[in-house]
Amino acid sequence: MAKSKNVCNAKKLSYISVPSQIINSLSSSSLQSLLVSPKRNNTNSFFSVYKHSCRSPRVWLFALFLFGLVGMLRLGWNIDTLIPFSPYPNPCLQTQSNTDSVAQKHDALVANANNLGQPAHDSPSEIAEFWKQPDGMGYRPCLDFSAEYRRTSEVMVKDRSKYLLVVVSGGISQQRNQIVDAVVIARILGAALVVPILQVNVIWGDESEFSDIFDLAHFKSVLANDVRIVSSLPSTHVMTRPVEEKRTPLHVSPQWIRSRYLKRINREGVLLLRGLDSRLSKDLPSDLQKLRCKVAFQALKFAPSILELGNKLAQKMQSKGPYLALHLRMEKDVWVRTGCLPGLSKEYDELIQSERRRRPELLTARSNMRFHERKLAGLCPLNAIEVTRLLKALGAPKTAKIYWAGGQPLGGKEALSPLTKEFPHFYNKDDLALPGELEPFAKKASFMAAIDYIVSEKSDVFMPSHGGNMGHAIQGQRAFSGHKKYITPNKRHMLPYFLNSSMPEAEFNRIIKELHHESLGQPELRTSKAGRDVTKYPVPECMCNDAHSHSI
Repeated sequence: MAKSKNVCNAKKLSYISVPSQIINSLSSSSLQSLLVSPKRNNTNSFFSVYKHSCRSPRVWLFALFLFGLVGMLRLGWNIDTLIPFSPYPNPCLQTQSNTDSVAQKHDALVANANNLGQPAHDSPSEIAEFWKQPDGMGYRPCLDFSAEYRRTSEVMVKDRSKYLLVVVSGGISQQRNQIVDAVVIARILGAALVVPILQVNVIWGDESEFSDIFDLAHFKSVLANDVRIVSSLPSTHVMTRPVEEKRTPLHVSPQWIRSRYLKRINREGVLLLRGLDSRLSKDLPSDLQKLRCKVAFQALKFAPSILELGNKLAQKMQSKGPYLALHLRMEKDVWVRTGCLPGLSKEYDELIQSERRRRPELLTARSNMRFHERKLAGLCPLNAIEVTRLLKALGAPKTAKIYWAGGQPLGGKEALSPLTKEFPHFYNKDDLALPGELEPFAKKASFMAAIDYIVSEKSDVFMPSHGGNMGHAIQGQRAFSGHKKYITPNKRHMLPYFLNSSMPEAEFNRIIKELHHESLGQPELRTSKAGRDVTKYPVPECMCNDAHSHSI
């Protein structure tokens, strides 16, 4: 390296070559102190010392040596941040190239700190607290049917005169709900249930049949003492014109079912029902509530091929410790239906508003409310920035492994960037599966949703960004499995704090934790609120507490 003998008085500039690894390891503030000339001090003594030091080659060599030594030490200490652990390929994680300027990196870090306000390190106690499971209060599955129910079953399963046909629609979780109610309606009518027909989904074009998604033999076996399940109508009834009912009212009682359908099915032998979504009351006699739980949590088991792949992906997530599963509802149709805006950019917001104007029938949210009113009422899905802030406030460590379930978000990978930047170990089924492993099922939305369901249900912690059939089904399943941790975002109460940019982050975190301390999957009585579904809140009808020392 060449250096002028009279450095301070030289008019020409000289340069010192330093390895790029050292430069990249420096913070922007330390680099800035090197790039910006120090302010002159008018004190003569200081100036004379400074001038004398500048003329000494030994001082320059010693400073360069210290400069290089400190840089190499910093590089060694930060090696973990340069090579983050990632056991699986992650296309969503975007690493910056070595050619990025230090200033750009600094700006990104500052933006992250301003938006997310998170400490650089997570304490062991905070990490342990995040993965801690709720107190299940000793509740366990308890499906003991009454003596009257068992006596009736002996006669009912031998009956060969009445058959119920049902056509179920919607996504897989919506279909599950309708299958549960179909079994209960068959029981109310004392009829055999023909294996439910899955209506072809006009959106996804999925033509899967019941046995493609669910284990039919298991379904029949588990319900053998409750309702007789047959694969098809017998020859004695195959030519019978079924009585078809298309307009069953919402939330009907068993008495309404019997008064409306019993005479007709006794006379004709076959009854066909469509559109069973939310048609049966949520408040049924105890035995029928237990039957609901038996169908949802025990009889509806996924087909072996789906279980095998779903369990395989879940094991990959479990192989390196606990993991969090997120159900993200950020698809285009979700934003359109909810009347909400994604907040990605003005262009995306206008795209959603245009689609909503073009097809107003798609809006399922309250049409008399503006977007901001819906947002503050907790009716909108959380976007990636909000999910990230919520997780960090609840103590999710940066090293947390996250599986995300759901369809392709509007905006693609860019819509997920707040999450992937804060939580780099971020995967979905495409990341975990082997090349070509999912290809045979690319056009089978039900199969893909079932994989998401399995991996999400087996997670240590689960959180949905918005309510929905899948989130409700997993909530009930996790409760029935021992009340595994399930975070229910308290959107209506927390969003005002999200909008308060002046609140200190420590205070924000404290408030968010306080708002969610009773929304972590603890046992909740279904009967504490009217209209609750037992397959979402299985206590007390489907779970017993033998300790008698706990109360809710």
